[in-house]
Parts: sequence; C-alpha cells; structure tokens
Amino acid sequence: MTRTALRALTSSAVPPGVGLWRRLARRLAHSALSLTLAGAVSLGAFTTSASAQRRIPIIRDAEVEALMRDYAAPILSAAGLGRSAIEVVIVNDRDFNAFVADGRRIFINLGAILQSDTPGEVIGVLAHETGHLAGNHLARIRQELARAQVISAVAMLAGVAAVAAGAATGSRDVTRAGAGIVSGGGNVAARTLLAYQRGEELAADRAALTYLQASGQSARGMLTVFRRFAGQTMFSGRYVDPYVLSHPLPNDRIALVERLAQQSRYYDRPDPAELQLRHDLVRAKLIASLEGARTIARHYPDSDTTLPARYARAIAAGRFSSPREAARLFDQLIASAPSNPWFWEAKGQAMFEAGRAREAAEAYRRAIELAPDEPLIRVLYGAALVETGSDGVLRDAVNQLERGLRTEQLAIGFRFLGRAYSRLGDDGLAVLAAASEAFASGDIDGAKGFARRAQGLLARGSPGWLRAEDIITYEPPRL
Repeated sequence: MTRTALRALTSSAVPPGVGLWRRLARRLAHSALSLTLAGAVSLGAFTTSASAQRRIPIIRDAEVEALMRDYAAPILSAAGLGRSAIEVVIVNDRDFNAFVADGRRIFINLGAILQSDTPGEVIGVLAHETGHLAGNHLARIRQELARAQVISAVAMLAGVAAVAAGAATGSRDVTRAGAGIVSGGGNVAARTLLAYQRGEELAADRAALTYLQASGQSARGMLTVFRRFAGQTMFSGRYVDPYVLSHPLPNDRIALVERLAQQSRYYDRPDPAELQLRHDLVRAKLIASLEGARTIARHYPDSDTTLPARYARAIAAGRFSSPREAARLFDQLIASAPSNPWFWEAKGQAMFEAGRAREAAEAYRRAIELAPDEPLIRVLYGAALVETGSDGVLRDAVNQLERGLRTEQLAIGFRFLGRAYSRLGDDGLAVLAAASEAFASGDIDGAKGFARRAQGLLARGSPGWLRAEDIITYEPPRL
C-alpha cells in the first residue's frame, strides 16, 4: 500500500477502530487474493493459463500436428509416457514459448516453430515440457501456490492488525510498520513460489537432457534455444534480482545444459535430413498461410527453387493469385513428390477456398489415400463432397465425416454432416448434428436444446437417440 493511500485511509472521517479495520481488511484481502495463479508451467515462467480465462487460440493442421507428434514420440517414450496419449497442441501465438496446463497436453506456440531453424530446437522445447509432465510439476506447483497464499494471508492479517492498532492509537510508526508487514508478506510469498519454480525448471532441464540422451538425439538444439533467450534478455547479472525472475538466470541454465549436453556422445549428431526437410516444409506452410504477400516473397523469392519455397509460393498463389495459378503450382509440386499427402491436402484447401469443390474433393481423396489415419483430412474430404452439390456422393460424404468426427470433434465437420443428413431427408440425424456442432463450439445450452429436438425425431433407444441423451445429461466439470 502506498503512503498516500494509507494517509487517505487514516484521515478518513470514519473514526478509527472497527470501521477502519473492515475497510482495510477488504482492500488488503482483495490484494492478497490477487496472488492466485492458474498454475501453468511454461518454458520461461509461470503464466496465467489462458484456458482459465478464455479459450486458448489453437491452430489445427494435420501436417503440423503430425510433425509435432513425430518430434515428441521418442521423448515421451524415453520419459515413460509413450502410452499416455499426450497431445501436442499448436497455439496461435507468435511468441516463442511452450507450456503444460494439465497432464495430457503440451502446448507449443506457433512462434516456437517459426523461430526454430532446426528440428532439434523444437524437440528440445518439447523435451523440457515433458520433464514437467513426467515430474508432475503442475500438481506440485499448485501445492506450493496454496502454501504461498497461506504465507500471504497470514502476513495480511498481521499487517491489518498492526495498521488498525496504529490507527486506534494515533501512531503513524505502527501504522507504517503494519503496511510494511502486508507488503513484505506478499514479497515473501512470491519469492517462496518463485524459488520453488526455479528448482522445477532446472529439474525439467535435467530431465530433458536425459530423454534426449536415451532417444539418441543431440541436445545442441536445446542449447541453441537457451542461448537465444540469453541474448534477448539484455540483462547483466549484477542488475537482476534473482528472486524476481520466474526461472533460473539464463547463464545458470546455459552452463548446466552446455556441460551436460556436451558430455553426450550424440552431441554432434545432426538432425536427419528427412526430418529437416519436413521441418522446413512446415515452416514454409505456416509462413505462406499466415503472412502477407511481401513477407512471403521476401522469405521465398522466385530464385529459390527448393521444395519448401515452391510449397510456400503455391499456397500463397491460392491466397493472393488465381485458383488456376495455384493449381498449376501445386501440380508441379506434386509431380516432384506424388506420395506426399500434405501437398495434396494443401491443394485441396486452396481449391475448397476458391469454391472449386470437385477439384478439392479429388485432392483430399488422394491425400486421405496416402494418409488414411489423419481424421482432419477425412473431415475436410467429407465437407468437400457435400460442397460439390451432387446427391450421388452424399452417402460417401456422411461416411467420411462420421469416421473423421469419431476422433476429431470439429464443429465445422458437424455442420457439413448436418447438411448432408438434411439433404438425405434424415431430419433426426440432421438436428443431432446441429446439437453436436453446438456442443463442440462450447454452446452447451444450445446443444441440449437441439438434442431434445433430435430425440423427438429419432427412435427411442437408437444410437442417435442415445447420443442425444448423452448431450442432454452432460454436466460441465466444476472448476
């Protein structure tokens, strides 16, 4: 509390005593409770989990997700989590970061992929976050958070008592001392929490190095990431209060990683060429899908004839040029690598967005033949079939959509499924699809309304009727 605010309270017309105590208690209690954190463990620091306040902005792309799964698989296996169905989720954020917010998912920012020149850099980040998962750091940090809140609350009560006593006796020294207790208690709580977190970050670093060693991979990429962060901090150690840092000092972490990484016989092992190419293709896809035309041209000029550059220019043509030019560039690209499902999938997306549903459906069909275990592509294939306007493909569209939606509960997929059922004259399943779309979008009340309507159109006890019942009886988990 500032001295001005304290004077305003003590000079109030309300007599010192109970009234002042209550007002101070309310203000200070609110301040102390604001210490609460959501408990997300991140690469750099504790952050308030976006999912606790709002939906985390997620990017869904089959190619990017497949690459992240392949990056994570050997790490998760080395950590004993290979059978735990851990997901890697891509967050639409240009900052370089990654975090775990529960025991089932690793969130990695789009920026971490875009800013990493090699697979090893991203793999090092995933290895670090896996260290948090395997160490159960999230649950443990929540316990430490509760402990820190107790420290803060005790200090608050002691400080409030001192402030009230000072106000009652007219002693400004006692009043100032009480305010200092409140402020100091909050600092003690924060430092206790951050000291604990520094230990967890170092533990995750050590675990990551162990996983990389066990999976026969170099930690050079992880070290590159740490050095990049150190170069960006622009801090000199003597000017930094180590207690206010949310993770160990960069030099401390670099020294540890460098020493242990260079002891590994795999330190000089390069990333496999095939993996590096996939990494470069994914970065090209992301840049071409998200950046403006000038930025794309700067990254991938016409003089660059590599496969990633050609991929980027084909995607950019779909966004900024004509469907015909995009199709031409994609066909040339596919001729170079006809068994690459992602080129077919990207062509399908370009044609779909250009309103060429038949061409999109054909491209998606080839993509799903080459990658039959990718439900995202299967949903897109089904949607393209619906968009062709041909009643003759509706049954196939329903089949593709139903198969894909068993794994990926995508609202847009349920929307096209509903359209297909409606055109087939199956109103009950069309309304059930609307219920599923609302549910997947987070509109639980709307989903329940559609589900009740669907039950009135479906045979009691049928699979569709039972799915509607599941929606009607669903209760959101209490946080």
